[in-house]
Amino acid sequence: MMEVTFYDREQETKEIMGTLGMKPRLITFIYGPINSGKTELITHLIEELPPEDYVVFYINLRTKLLASYDDFIESLFEMEMETGGAMRKGKETLAELIPSATKITGIPITREFIDYVFKDNKSKNAFSYMIKLFEEVKNSGKQPVMVLDELQKIGDVKVNGPLIYELFNFFIDLTKELHLCHVFAATSDSLFIERVYSEAMLEGRCRYLLVDDFDYETTSMFLSKHGLNDREREMTWNCCGGKPAGLVELVNTKLSGGDIVTKTEQMLEEAVSRLIFMLARNKEKKSDIVDMLSIFASDKEVKYSDSINLDLLSFLVKQNILFLDPVRRTIKPQSRLNLLAIREIMGDA
Repeated sequence: MMEVTFYDREQETKEIMGTLGMKPRLITFIYGPINSGKTELITHLIEELPPEDYVVFYINLRTKLLASYDDFIESLFEMEMETGGAMRKGKETLAELIPSATKITGIPITREFIDYVFKDNKSKNAFSYMIKLFEEVKNSGKQPVMVLDELQKIGDVKVNGPLIYELFNFFIDLTKELHLCHVFAATSDSLFIERVYSEAMLEGRCRYLLVDDFDYETTSMFLSKHGLNDREREMTWNCCGGKPAGLVELVNTKLSGGDIVTKTEQMLEEAVSRLIFMLARNKEKKSDIVDMLSIFASDKEVKYSDSINLDLLSFLVKQNILFLDPVRRTIKPQSRLNLLAIREIMGDA
């Protein structure tokens, strides 16, 4: 099986490195369709940052069960940290955590601060500890960077009102007010970004970086690199577009001696089946879903308008069928496969 490797995100990399080269001022949202390579981009950049200049705190909420505020706070903190290949545990002071640190999964916590952070379940305790930690990093001559991946998982967690408001006010303190730490929030749920923007009052306090599927030229170069001929490249583009996950799947088919034609037919059949089952599970709103999806019978992308049913759009985004770009105000299927499946269903409807 082919290893999924970072490939040609020069523009996105340049933009992020430009942000990191400046004083922290804004929260950066990294967003894009599902399986477009957001986490791969983040992981690559973390690996490439010079360890003598940066300490990265990476928190992936994908596998976290977040049913409460306590769950979220606990998901931030780790008793372990990676320091040049060795794991250090149970350090007693903040100063001991920092000197050799380069990348950390979670926020490292010392024994002396555990009771303080979790006392009374007050977020200000956790956030004030994180500020102390980041200040210690800064004092060591390095720049702290915090990355939260799949941040939409916090959307329904509440504590004295929405956690979103409290958390992003903290992020504003870290960036715009204290200029202490770069904050990157990655998500494939762009409606969540819209919600955050309004609830946390982020006007003038954030920027957006779109990590989209590859364009035709990049896709063709990627496929050529892995030995697909002209016909196979065209067939792959017509099936998957520039979706990195789909491209890797078809390259693996080629490398394992499989047939690209058969595989693309199978992938489309699976996409159609998923859409049919989704409609069957939601019979009460099937008619409304079909009406919304019918927009894409002729168009690949449409402009968002106030006439669109926001609840239904939110449902289809969460079902990974549609993607809303909150910056360009456009809506499109999450992938070329989704578009083809929609058009096939519309033809049978």
